[in-house]
Amino acid sequence: MREIVLDTETTGLEPADGHRIVEIGAVELLNHLPTGRTYHQYINPEMPMPPDAFRVHGLGDEFLADKPVFRRIAADFLGFLGDARLIIHNAAFDIAMINAEFRRLGIPELPMTRALDTVLVARQRFPGAPANLDALCKRFGVDNSARTKHGALLDCELLAEVYLELMGGRQTGLTLEMHKKAEARSASVAGRGIPAAARPRPLGPRLTDEEAAAHDAFVAGLGDNALWKRLVAGD
Repeated sequence: MREIVLDTETTGLEPADGHRIVEIGAVELLNHLPTGRTYHQYINPEMPMPPDAFRVHGLGDEFLADKPVFRRIAADFLGFLGDARLIIHNAAFDIAMINAEFRRLGIPELPMTRALDTVLVARQRFPGAPANLDALCKRFGVDNSARTKHGALLDCELLAEVYLELMGGRQTGLTLEMHKKAEARSASVAGRGIPAAARPRPLGPRLTDEEAAAHDAFVAGLGDNALWKRLVAGD
């Protein structure tokens, strides 16, 4: 199952007021685990950065001046998303901002049904508790010490860990690791490798001489038409 953890930074909170996206971060997951593939892009919003937004993410006019405008990165962004489910913290905001950019370019909008909102998941699991990203990182022991300001890619990486915990915890990773080890053992048995813990000598038989003699005597006493003898003879 392919999923994309997604976050944006913007010039403000209301796309209806003309606010724009200035940063996109995305992390690819397969079966809830990061693959190492990421998407990260700063964007020139074609408007001055409001002071309130600058205090949140620290992305100013001078820094963004030479960055591509949204229409230049839209195709690459859509290509990275593919048809994956989107994992977003406060999904309504990010989807609204992305769809506002898409409308300007005549690109079909993203349906809200495509997104899983981790804020809602957290509130369902922990009613009455804070559901912001910092609070969830603290709850689950996720190191967010590098998060001095909002940053799209860093927030995605943190959210990917939080999402794993919300979906059932690190047991998911343990299950994957056990599956990998089982596959490695199977490959060794099939002659494609040497098991790390292979015995230097095979175990000796546990059947004693007395037990073997008793078995032979029992078989000798079976009639010629016994099913067991016919099977051994191939009848």
